[in-house]
Amino acid sequence: MSRFELIAPCHFGLEAVLKREITDLGYDIVSVEDGKVTFEGDEEAIVRGNIFLRTTERILIKVAKFKAYSFEELFENIKAIPWEKYIPQNGKFWVTKATSVKSKLFSTSDIQSIVKKAMVEHLKSVYNTNWFEEDGCSYPLRISVYKDEFTVGLDTTGESLHKRGYRKMTSKAPITETLAAALIMLTPWKKDRILVDPFCGCGTFPIEAAMIAANIAPGMNRNFVSDEWDNIIDKKIWYDCFDEAEDVIDRDIKTDIQGYDIDGDIVKAARFNAKECGVEEMIHFQQRPVSELRHPKSYGFIITNPPYGERLEEKEALHAIYGDLADAYKKLDKWSAYVITAYDGTEKDMGMKADKNRKIYNGMIKTYFYQFIGEKPPKRKK
Repeated sequence: MSRFELIAPCHFGLEAVLKREITDLGYDIVSVEDGKVTFEGDEEAIVRGNIFLRTTERILIKVAKFKAYSFEELFENIKAIPWEKYIPQNGKFWVTKATSVKSKLFSTSDIQSIVKKAMVEHLKSVYNTNWFEEDGCSYPLRISVYKDEFTVGLDTTGESLHKRGYRKMTSKAPITETLAAALIMLTPWKKDRILVDPFCGCGTFPIEAAMIAANIAPGMNRNFVSDEWDNIIDKKIWYDCFDEAEDVIDRDIKTDIQGYDIDGDIVKAARFNAKECGVEEMIHFQQRPVSELRHPKSYGFIITNPPYGERLEEKEALHAIYGDLADAYKKLDKWSAYVITAYDGTEKDMGMKADKNRKIYNGMIKTYFYQFIGEKPPKRKK
């Protein structure tokens, strides 16, 4: 088995959740930085990271890290990397994405072009050829530059891990699966507690909660770019890890997870997505406005992503929406509410001060995770 440093990117502000996930999988953390966690592992760690981690966007093999202040330095540093360890002679390779922040080399298109040329020069000398067919497996690269320091990552995932495969139908502004899972895991919610999303949209929060409750691995029903890399990862590792994911599912779990939305078509989409995921029996979806949110039991959780109104006519309706949410919440007995929104009038319109407020970037949108924390249930007698 080889040893790698593996980079797992995540949403800014949720690094601690991902770190805990990686540690729980049994791997050692190398570093935690803004928007990413680096950990050590072997080929199996690559596979298990892709299949089991709920809160990362992808798994990258850290190929190199170096400083470069000119394109000549960039070229020579890339050329010096032993690319034959990763890319076979017929491999298809390219820089799928480059980012540059506070660096002398800021043209990402030029960075992508020069990295490709330098890789070709190195591999030409190793494979003794002047032409690469690139008709084999794909080996996409991602380059990030921060203050002139380059990190070169080989992407083992391909299509982002937020694409679990179940969300065939979406609402207007869906929250990503990875962000939804991370926010649920940031709360004290457990599978034996009630969870209601009164603005469920296409069902992402309830579905992710059901997957967590039943221990369904988020990546078990999709493909990865590295599952064809027989030069790096043995096929048997993939088979074994998918078997592991199947073995740990709790199919007998009983839950009280509910999702409401005022739009009947959206509720149908949520039900369809839950069925695609195999958790339709675990969730009760219903067409219902937030003002009709009711539940007879105590100590439940609201976890939701209400509208935050990007257009003027939508903004005018927000006062009533957040007011109705607050009125419904206050009638529930000893519940907690967790609300992610970009709407800065949330606390004012709800007439409540959040116990905690966490800033989280949802893509390029700055959002806030308002946490209204209710009482803990009494401990059960053994």
